[in-house]
Amino acid sequence: MAGTINTRFFRSTGKAGLLAFCSTLSLCAGAGSVLAQEAGTSEASEASRDEIIVSARRRDESLQDVPIAVTAVSGEQLEKVGAQDITYLTQSVPNTTLKVSRGTNSTLTAFIRGVGQQDPVAGFEAGVGIYVDDVYLNRPQSSVLDIYDVERIEVLRGPQGTLYGRNTVGGAIKYVTRRLGHEPSLKLRASGGTYGQREVVATAALPLTDIFSVGGTVAYLAREGYGENLTTGQEHYDKDVLAFRASAELDTGNLFVRLSGDYLDDDSNPKSGHRLIPSLLTGAPVLDDVFDTRAGISGKNEAQAYGGALLVELKLNDEWTIKNIAAYREDDNIQQIDFDSLPSADVDVPVIYENEQFTEEFQILYEGDAVAGVAGFYFIDASAKDTFDVVLDVVGTFIGLPGLNANTSGDIDTSSWSVFGDVTFDLEEIIGLPGVELAVGGRYTSDKRTAHVLRRTFIGGNTEPFGGSPTLIATTSDFDGSKTFTDFNPRVSLSWSPNNEHNFYVSYSQGFKGGSFDPRGQTSAVSVDFDGDGDVDADDIFQFMLFEPEEVDTIELGWKSTLMEGRVTSNFAFFYSDYSNVQIPGSQGGTDPITGAPTFIGVTTNAGGAEFFGIEWEGAALLAEDILGAGDSFSMSWGGGWIDADYTEFLVGTVDVSDDRVVQNTPEFSGALTTTYSHPMDVFGHGGETSLITTVSYKSRTHQFEVPNAFLDQGGYGLFDASLVWTSDDGRLQMAMHGKNLLDREYRVAGYNFLAQNQDGSFVQPLRSTLGAEGVEAAFFGPPRTVTGTVQVQF
Repeated sequence: MAGTINTRFFRSTGKAGLLAFCSTLSLCAGAGSVLAQEAGTSEASEASRDEIIVSARRRDESLQDVPIAVTAVSGEQLEKVGAQDITYLTQSVPNTTLKVSRGTNSTLTAFIRGVGQQDPVAGFEAGVGIYVDDVYLNRPQSSVLDIYDVERIEVLRGPQGTLYGRNTVGGAIKYVTRRLGHEPSLKLRASGGTYGQREVVATAALPLTDIFSVGGTVAYLAREGYGENLTTGQEHYDKDVLAFRASAELDTGNLFVRLSGDYLDDDSNPKSGHRLIPSLLTGAPVLDDVFDTRAGISGKNEAQAYGGALLVELKLNDEWTIKNIAAYREDDNIQQIDFDSLPSADVDVPVIYENEQFTEEFQILYEGDAVAGVAGFYFIDASAKDTFDVVLDVVGTFIGLPGLNANTSGDIDTSSWSVFGDVTFDLEEIIGLPGVELAVGGRYTSDKRTAHVLRRTFIGGNTEPFGGSPTLIATTSDFDGSKTFTDFNPRVSLSWSPNNEHNFYVSYSQGFKGGSFDPRGQTSAVSVDFDGDGDVDADDIFQFMLFEPEEVDTIELGWKSTLMEGRVTSNFAFFYSDYSNVQIPGSQGGTDPITGAPTFIGVTTNAGGAEFFGIEWEGAALLAEDILGAGDSFSMSWGGGWIDADYTEFLVGTVDVSDDRVVQNTPEFSGALTTTYSHPMDVFGHGGETSLITTVSYKSRTHQFEVPNAFLDQGGYGLFDASLVWTSDDGRLQMAMHGKNLLDREYRVAGYNFLAQNQDGSFVQPLRSTLGAEGVEAAFFGPPRTVTGTVQVQF
């Protein structure tokens, strides 16, 4: 899925050959801008809209010219393979893990090249930046973006601190929606399939004048559950999403203004894990169906997200452009998470997330014969609040504290600003070095974090936000703290193109993830004199709660090529990353220091250091034409990665246990191979083309946490998908059948563990619970085999 065409080859062979190649492979990154400039016909303009233009360096370029490891996938490609949301990309993008977070329906866990974050609690920052039309999403809630009305998705691997700022230490994912254009249009898509799947997507655009258009998309996405909650009778792993996106656009040629808004309402049922062990107290057996549960937590899940953005682009002349993006976003989530997945309230965790953000970014772009670049200013003001109960009723009843509840509330505010610049010099134009380009950039960031963390112990069940009225018996944390972190992230690259077919580059880049305060820290448990002044005081509590920013330095060598007269593209990347001051968030069972009751404790430190070595190879090839008849073709695309990820330091107290720790959500091997056979075919008297698309993907062993876990860790597995797609010659009608996970492979993607483990990760025998009485060892699984039929009509 990851092939692209070099515009250098296009200039040397002509647009006709490139258009034919792109059409055959259904992928063509970076060629659109050239086609739009050099072809004045409506056909060329329409083709350019269907092709991918990569903006990894904040300006439109051919992917083959960009000295960054980037995978770019067009909206057309995603539609043809029946991709549901952005987690589909985890199958085909090297060294990338994207998945729905444990216990949620729409919260995203993202890792690239060993760096990420799977804990969604306020105070923990993402390691991979998610952007929708260049607007950064500050929190992972409601970030499992469904795929509709999308022009392309770009996955940038490696630190992107210079151009994209804080929290892009692993990389960045750019979700780019379609612009409206100047022609009225209406597109309807309806889908139905297994597990009661039913989806309707309607997209419309209406020009009101020659320069002003309005339009939008409404999507209803639903299915019944893959399983059942045997306690409540609810569908389990179901989907119930209503979403829309609308925009108004003014385009005079030199001035482009876009006012856009979006809304998401997710009413899918609560999702609980599949118990991997019999319950330690009641002996309830393991269920046969991994998508069934016995979870008894009451209440419903709700997720609402909405926002608006104003983009203004003004082209001052052929060289200078100014751009401004102002945006506001807000989301509210209620989730019912039953850690133990049993009817009793052994470890029941209802949670409320409330997030809001305002962002402002101003850019100045320059495009000259010898120099091109961007400089800008960025500001974000954001608030992340959460409150959650940890109801331990079973244990509490045993010790005379019925309805025992360890409640935590966190309020984390962020105020961050940065200035940045990135400039590319064509050294052939400047000093006569043929094919050599030098790019340098840097970003200075001031990142202020202000936190209030309140932890209280109740009896009598849930707290007021969750419909209860318990009795307070202790306050174990009441912390206020603030700190400003500053950082400078440089980037430099040198690339050499000896001819139109090859581009070699070497780059150095750096990124950082913001520091903060442990949102689950228990200050009453602090007993260490951090500052050595002879007593444990407020300064020591501050140091206990604080964790510092982490940083990644990466050296990358790449080779991008267009071979065999444009029939093959091949992109290699070799990288080394030094990962320092690694933030290790965690949670464990413990004892309330005030009441002596069991409780839930957060432990977050900058305990780790790690090194990553890796290789990535992506490409596409047109293998044959006119095989079984005139006009048919067979093509292939691939993406594969290998990463050697190891901790060089991992401190537990003062002891280095790095030899017994692993890097989570980072399989050593990952890859996918996609084949496409296309053949002209008339249907109902209409000319068109039928394509058979198959994808085989593989991931080796994946660890869910830093401590190896024989129950939760997923061994190597492969998936097989296939799509049969017919598209009319005029593109107005498309019919498709999509099969996902056709071999019905069961594979774990996340989980919860509260069983006692030895230092090497083996489990204490007999099994012993560290939180609750029943023992928490529960897994969440990827989707089973599904088949979907889709009809799409354009007017």
